[in-house]
Amino acid sequence: MSQPPVPVRCRERPQAGGLVVPFISYEHAGHAVFGAINPRRRSLALLRALCQICGQQLDERLCLTVRPMDFQAGAAPEPGLHPECLAYSARACPMLSGAVAEYRTTAASVNHPAGKPCSDPACPCPRMLPDPHHEIRSGRPADAWDSWMIHRRHYRVKQNPQQPGQLLGIDLDVPVLRIRPLRRSPRHHLDEVHTRRMRALDL
Repeated sequence: MSQPPVPVRCRERPQAGGLVVPFISYEHAGHAVFGAINPRRRSLALLRALCQICGQQLDERLCLTVRPMDFQAGAAPEPGLHPECLAYSARACPMLSGAVAEYRTTAASVNHPAGKPCSDPACPCPRMLPDPHHEIRSGRPADAWDSWMIHRRHYRVKQNPQQPGQLLGIDLDVPVLRIRPLRRSPRHHLDEVHTRRMRALDL
């Protein structure tokens, strides 16, 4: 299967298996773990308004990937993307493209690439585990995903009022320029609830 063309912005990023390694990807033993997020890079991207794929500054118009649960929580937990980086991800990422039906399990994601738990005391992985969202969604059926385009002037990071310093993600209570479906979930009833909420907000 041929890989989608790499956007110009991403040509300096490392690749694995012909795919661009996102800026926020978790790495273990020198290998990128697709589907797992480096919490430090996530925070950096959120606070500095960097694209989660290429790591460059976001432009005047940026995109967010939003699930029904994110809409309900009022924040998109993953950093924003350039429109062209999102277009690439929508084809290259098996979750966004609909190629997989569920999230990979945490054990399969964070173990050594050879499939064995890490036993290297010098490896930073025991001190820097993937983000807690990865643990929560491990092995669950895939969610529905939408793309929201917002203006940079409405970009703001939402923090957890009960835990100062914890970044919930990008605030979704902002004007939205455009919404497009990325993938639909087999859990139709949740999609219907999400659609009704969106219509109620006239989005």
